Amino acid sequence: MKTSQRNPISITNVNLFDGYTMRRKITVVFKEGLITAISTHQAVEGEVIDGTGKTLLPGLFDAHTHTSVDSLRNALKFGVTTELEMMGGFTKKGRVEQLKNRDDIADVRSAGMALTAPGGHPDELIPKGDGIPDFVLVELEKMTDAEREVFLEAHRQEEEDAENGLDITTAEGAIRFVQRQFENGADYFKIMIEDGKVMNCLGLPMISEAVMRVAVDEAHRLNMLVIAHVLTAEAAMTAVRIGVDGLAHLFIDRPDWTAKLIDAIAERNIFVIPCLVLNSSIIGKDASEMAFDHRVRSKLDPLWMDTMCSCFKTFPQGNMEDNYRNVLDLHQAGVPILAGTDVSVPVPQLGGLAHGVSVHHEMQLLVKAGLSNLEALKAATSVPANAFNLLDRGSIEVGKRADLILVDGDPSVHISDSLSLVHVWKAGVSY
Repeated sequence: MKTSQRNPISITNVNLFDGYTMRRKITVVFKEGLITAISTHQAVEGEVIDGTGKTLLPGLFDAHTHTSVDSLRNALKFGVTTELEMMGGFTKKGRVEQLKNRDDIADVRSAGMALTAPGGHPDELIPKGDGIPDFVLVELEKMTDAEREVFLEAHRQEEEDAENGLDITTAEGAIRFVQRQFENGADYFKIMIEDGKVMNCLGLPMISEAVMRVAVDEAHRLNMLVIAHVLTAEAAMTAVRIGVDGLAHLFIDRPDWTAKLIDAIAERNIFVIPCLVLNSSIIGKDASEMAFDHRVRSKLDPLWMDTMCSCFKTFPQGNMEDNYRNVLDLHQAGVPILAGTDVSVPVPQLGGLAHGVSVHHEMQLLVKAGLSNLEALKAATSVPANAFNLLDRGSIEVGKRADLILVDGDPSVHISDSLSLVHVWKAGVSY
């Protein structure tokens, strides 16, 4: 439930993680959606909230999702105030209708549709058979008429492309595909580099490297960031060669030339969204321990509980130690690390994930990999804000959006305290 906020709110005596550092016994004032004062003395205005024993943080980012209005609502329950959709319908054009008069959900930005070969990833994740998959039908039932129209329009466009002979595996077709995402209001562009090995579906069709490079160049010409889906070191090196700006995943393997790859990523200032929670699920570990945490269970419906207690398990030969070493090596090389999850819909075959809560899980795994608590908190706040040029949020500074979460305890000491939510504000409105 939301509470409108026109009068000032002052949070006093609070530990403040401002997106970069921790400060103690701080007073933060916000009004009409913006932060208006930050001080070490109690210059209070309006309603006063005593922050003693608590920590105030910027609203969290999930830098890799596939979402819906219902999922954006779930994200906000856990203090995730911004989701970055990596394939879906929440582009600028799509947001106009889908989010009209909806302010009880997380904010969202979107890549629109990703460039992938016909029959390529993520086609292997969709149950085969006649008609629309059951999990898609479930999501369609939850949608408003406006949401459903945006969803179906994307599929109609694919059919029209086929009828009109647009071949996205060619340079001309790929360029037109990029232009259409731009015209539809995509906030950035995504490209799939996936042969299916990690998905237990080796041999998936892929766009050629030459055509991918053309698509990247066109997106850059349109001033769009380019993010690549990669799950192996080989795919990551391809992404480096074609000139992407970010990796939407962490490579799950660790070949003997990994150091060369990490150096190349660092030299080109490519950011990485590891999605350790996803890789853990792919290897075969569910998130049931997180799901049954008393701070989580009460906020999840049965479908999401079942999903968190399941897992992908398509690459059981992998191991998390390789993933942790890959993340730590990237971080130590100066590569920006962003917290993301790749959460989508509540079905067991896409298990181990849920909107909102999985960001907290991801921060815990980043700490387990060797990042400090503050570095993990940055990965979910200021780092994605800067990487995606969303500079009105991601940190607590005068003049920025009052996207804020107040938690019991101190996540800079115990990272799991991020789940002990007391208040969530999005643009100054309390939920």
